[in-house]
Amino acid sequence: MPQLKQHFQCLIRILINTAAESVRYVTSLARSRSVLVAENLFLRKQLAFYQERQARPRRLTDAARFSLALWSHLFNWKDALVIVKPETLIRWHRKGFKLFWRWKSRAGRPRLPETIRKLIVQMVRENPTWGQERVADELSVKLGVCVSPRTVRAYWPVKPGDRDPKKIFSQRWSTFVRNHAQAILACDFLVSVTAGFRVLYVFVVMEIGTRRILHFNVTAHPTAAWTLQQFREAIPSDHSYTFLIHDRDSIFSAELDKSLNSFGLKVLRTPVQSPKANAYCERLMGTIRRECLDYMIPLSEKHLRKVLREWVSHYNRGRPHASLGPEVPEPEPKSLFKAERHRHELPPDCRIRAKEVLAGLHHEYSLEREAA
Repeated sequence: MPQLKQHFQCLIRILINTAAESVRYVTSLARSRSVLVAENLFLRKQLAFYQERQARPRRLTDAARFSLALWSHLFNWKDALVIVKPETLIRWHRKGFKLFWRWKSRAGRPRLPETIRKLIVQMVRENPTWGQERVADELSVKLGVCVSPRTVRAYWPVKPGDRDPKKIFSQRWSTFVRNHAQAILACDFLVSVTAGFRVLYVFVVMEIGTRRILHFNVTAHPTAAWTLQQFREAIPSDHSYTFLIHDRDSIFSAELDKSLNSFGLKVLRTPVQSPKANAYCERLMGTIRRECLDYMIPLSEKHLRKVLREWVSHYNRGRPHASLGPEVPEPEPKSLFKAERHRHELPPDCRIRAKEVLAGLHHEYSLEREAA
């Protein structure tokens, strides 16, 4: 920023100096030739005095260089040049022409409209396997926006060399999970401590696509055999799931994964110490704690199972999820009360019904028609 300010000030000085000298030049045209010749000899005499004394001139400013280069076009400057060599003045000429043509060609082609630039960035981020030619073809064929791949490269959100248009790239993990969410299950364990300081383990299986809790159970001694039985109870024989995500806990043994393969599931084990790879299930574990277990002290295994059964029913049928629209994992048939009305008004013939969940820890609200 300071350098830009300095260049701007230098340009202002050059313009002011050039304007002042132009005024002096125009006024001198009205003077007689004999006066100009006498003045020229007078100035040359003073300059010869400095040459005799061998006085070294100070370094010229940019404004002085520009002025000498400009006025040298009007006469034979080689006989009058004293303070610098002829090669130096010629170099100033060349530098001036170079700066002029650089300024004249600085704009280049006009930029694309902002909407098109944002659309290119959106296409690149939403389609990680697309290259510059693919984006350009999509714009021209589907949307009628004719741009070249080199134009697309100018607005690429990453460096052009980071992605080869002819090379197929593997998907990111988050992209894979999002694309196959309807066919992916995730499972995990969480720990709960009873009033008698007994440690209990809660096993949860969820559908990533619908965020529905498919199955849960509680035990004090989790084993691979017990976990395999939970999968038998959770996954129906005619299921359409393809993948199962779980961490590298010792409970998920190699024999358990082989048994799950016989169910038609491909097991995806998360990397070591990478909870984000199973982010949906980890988020569910946090939700169970924040909305249920942090407010309840289970008395026994049976009590914990009863509390979780009620909360899971609320989670699947009554708790809206922002990632679903918002919507609930198991939506009920559309209400008959959604008639055309103002969005801030309730139906006149209906009332609000509040249903307590976990003794009033949560509530579910619905509309019901009043009796006539």
